[in-house]
Amino acid sequence: MDRWMDGGYAIHSGTSMATPHVSGIVALLKAVHPDWSPAAIKSALVTTARTKDASGFPLFAEGSPQKLANPFDFGGGIINPDAAADPGLIYDMGLLDYTHYLCAMGYNNSAITRLTERSTACPDEKPSILDVNVPSITISSLRNSVTLARTVTNVGSPKSIYRAVIEPPIGLTVTVKPHILVFNSRTKKISFNVTISTAHQVNTGYLFGSLTWRNERTDVRIPLSVKTEILQSYADDN
Repeated sequence: MDRWMDGGYAIHSGTSMATPHVSGIVALLKAVHPDWSPAAIKSALVTTARTKDASGFPLFAEGSPQKLANPFDFGGGIINPDAAADPGLIYDMGLLDYTHYLCAMGYNNSAITRLTERSTACPDEKPSILDVNVPSITISSLRNSVTLARTVTNVGSPKSIYRAVIEPPIGLTVTVKPHILVFNSRTKKISFNVTISTAHQVNTGYLFGSLTWRNERTDVRIPLSVKTEILQSYADDN
């Protein structure tokens, strides 16, 4: 964004510049889809964002030396308001999803009940925070393999078929079941599992990829961020 300075105009970037732009776009999306939840709007923004610049070239992060940007730099990508108004699928969240999150974070039943104003009982087995229905997947410590769940809601054509397109992080295997989602007038929500396993024998930094649900007119993309942690020590090989 251009900003007037004492000596003229200067170009600045950052969250203080992005926030008013995103807020304005959110207001427009809410006007078009008044029944959408905050989670639905966030999902639409993330899954339709561009991961290349206007000329189709990769995005670079600021700093020296310059490096290719990753989801920790740009999140979902560069916001695309027109596409966000018609995202095809959304990763929505309601009260039960937020309760799942609070249980996974270790809040007790009384605290959650006071917050939600509804009687709550977390399951005896602590739920996984990886199953919270956000439009991204981040695993901070992958030691072998992990399976997590997501649910998408169809907000596009009632009769739609989507196929999974996976860009796995380097050295990782990513599978999705089911890998084809079929929606119709009766089926508006479908849950699926994502299994991520590693072939790495050493600890890694974060590795990045993506999972896209694709049909003939829409790509619904979420970022994958995974760091492997191998517990075996070098002493075990001696």
